[in-house]
Amino acid sequence: MAELTLVQAVNAALARAMDEDERVLILGEDVGVNGGVFRATDGLLERFGPTRVFDTPLAETVIAGASVGLAAQGFRPVAEIQFMGFMYSTLDQMISHAARLRWRTRGRLTCPMVLRAPFGGGIRAIEHHSESTEVLFAQVPGLRVVIPSSPNRAFGLLLNAIRCPDPVVFLEPKRIYRTIKEEVALETAAAPLDSCFVLNEGRDLTLVSWGASVVETMAAAEALSRDGVGADVIDVGTLRPLDGETILRSVEKTGRCVIVHEAARTGGFGGEIAARLAEDGLLFLQAPVKRVTGYDTVIPLPRLEQHYLPSTKRILAAAREVLAFT
Repeated sequence: MAELTLVQAVNAALARAMDEDERVLILGEDVGVNGGVFRATDGLLERFGPTRVFDTPLAETVIAGASVGLAAQGFRPVAEIQFMGFMYSTLDQMISHAARLRWRTRGRLTCPMVLRAPFGGGIRAIEHHSESTEVLFAQVPGLRVVIPSSPNRAFGLLLNAIRCPDPVVFLEPKRIYRTIKEEVALETAAAPLDSCFVLNEGRDLTLVSWGASVVETMAAAEALSRDGVGADVIDVGTLRPLDGETILRSVEKTGRCVIVHEAARTGGFGGEIAARLAEDGLLFLQAPVKRVTGYDTVIPLPRLEQHYLPSTKRILAAAREVLAFT
């Protein structure tokens, strides 16, 4: 066991994967000499050498395309994009090639690559550095989209993502890179892909979230518990493929649901979860599903950033509205 922050857990997962499998490579802008913009790859160049950890040009399309080629030829590349706002030029490679390689070759080739990026707001960054556009990738058949919310889940999910035979987009909530420490069992990988995680149990309300917003969601559940309200808190973990069964079972028990994410409201992944509840769980619901999200605007610059992000106060207001519905 080791007490780690989330970014340290990412580093530990990368190191363990490289120890276990010589096919695992690390590539991206400044991942080698500088150890990554957030130091997630710090020390890996010295430990594993320049043939397995290497800096690339400032060209995200090349990083993604080279990773597809490496994966098709038997390697397991883990590519870093410095911020999610720089990922948009990778969409062609990820949609047209990475996601389709298994189908295009009738299973002859797979694409075991991971595309990592810090995402989300909360660090008072400049424009293009605080994006939460995970739904762009979650809509693509053939891609997994994985988002950890704690050091333990970062370690387990990343290790399993690297072992996965198909491409994974792994988004790391940078707002909590260093704000949470947990004991992490480095000899295990206890966070499976394609599953939701139930963080708290209750019978009155279901709260669903992912990434950094899980912190505020848990705080809201704790505040509700002081008022005698028990809430299931579900950390989605893997957006695609979605473990809808865990969410549905919870709503069958509680009858009420609030979904929390910091991406913009319109087209956000919370709408997909709400739609599935309407299709498969309408008769369980005792109140309309509520969403607490970012707003339909570009995430603002630092002075207004905290007004944009879902707060515990906003989550509590939505929860109490749902609980009061009759």
